Amino acid sequence: MVRTQISLTEDEYVATKREAKRLGISLAELLRRSLRGMVSVDDSRPWMRYAGMVQSGDPHSSEDIDDVVYGQKI
Repeated sequence: MVRTQISLTEDEYVATKREAKRLGISLAELLRRSLRGMVSVDDSRPWMRYAGMVQSGDPHSSEDIDDVVYGQKI
């Protein structure tokens, strides 16, 4: 790992600390996860940048992924 330093506004810091606590992770891990959503580090799978972007509203959609992606069978 490479250590780096960033500057946040007070509001940004409070909001990110609150979200990290809600998720049960460190502030650093929250920022790493956020960056992974914006920056692709694995150029061999560029489609992964879009993973998780579509929400069906159905908490069981992963069980019926083909229906979600291709439409329900008639």
